[in-house]
Amino acid sequence: MTQSATSAVELPAPNMEVGSDSPDYLDATFAVCEKLAKTHYENFSVGSRLLPKHLRKHFYSIYAFSRGVDDLGDETHGDRPTLLDLWERELDNCYPPEEPTGTPAHPYFVALAETIRTFDIPAEPFKRLIEANRRDQTITRHETFEDVLEYCSYSANPVGHLVLYLSGIRDLKLHDLSNRTCTGLQLANFWQDVGRDLEIGRIYIPQEDLVQFGVTETQILDRQHDDKFEALMRFQVDRARQLFSEGYALVDHLDKSLKSDFVLFARGGLEILRAIERQNYTVLATRPRISKLCKTRIFTSTWIRAKLGLPLIPNGVFKSAARHTA
Repeated sequence: MTQSATSAVELPAPNMEVGSDSPDYLDATFAVCEKLAKTHYENFSVGSRLLPKHLRKHFYSIYAFSRGVDDLGDETHGDRPTLLDLWERELDNCYPPEEPTGTPAHPYFVALAETIRTFDIPAEPFKRLIEANRRDQTITRHETFEDVLEYCSYSANPVGHLVLYLSGIRDLKLHDLSNRTCTGLQLANFWQDVGRDLEIGRIYIPQEDLVQFGVTETQILDRQHDDKFEALMRFQVDRARQLFSEGYALVDHLDKSLKSDFVLFARGGLEILRAIERQNYTVLATRPRISKLCKTRIFTSTWIRAKLGLPLIPNGVFKSAARHTA
């Protein structure tokens, strides 16, 4: 991509209250990352108060990168491939060679460069997140569940790796446990957003599963909910829940100060699965959400359990809402 080809395209950026020449500019870039995290709806808390204070701003900078690249790939109008190239160029500027040709200019990347430097984070997880959004521009269907899992290795699992780097964990076996939770979170998001993804031309339900359950793509596009579609979605929800169950073993390897935040991520995804079940899998017409009251309840429960030394995941959370009442 030549400079002339990208010069007419600019990345969306937050308004900054101080200039880049100010001694307070770095702190201000972290502040806009935090603002983004706290004003964007998510199924789970990002950088909660249960997280050690010295790590919170770095969670926010990673979130700003991840949220920003997803928005470029899903929502931004204009030349998305070029915007993603520019996003990657800013990332590359966070990893200067011996004779750097540039430094990050975008506020999110100014903060991210400090996070990368502090925790010696490699570029690969960030690159994979960018690649996931490049794929989204051309790939709108997935033939098999293995294809979906392969996509998740770009779109979701790198986020878990980045969080582990913040806690100094580089053990590949633990990264594999993280992958299970992150893939579970991604699948929960897919099944939550079946109806919304239709609006941008995407269906993440594997084509082989449509055939197995006798559901046609035309039926989905027409938003026709019936017993076959309900059985299909029950299968998808159960499969996602199993990944959360398998990945939860990671909690035993985390520092005490990080366990609670990991649990909030997992419980957020599990709660979405339960919300899908409670509305009888009618995701074609209605997008299930976690209410602020529910998020507060999960946060409070996790905080109390951590203080009392109780298991952070209560009995029954890994069960189906259809078979268990919270």
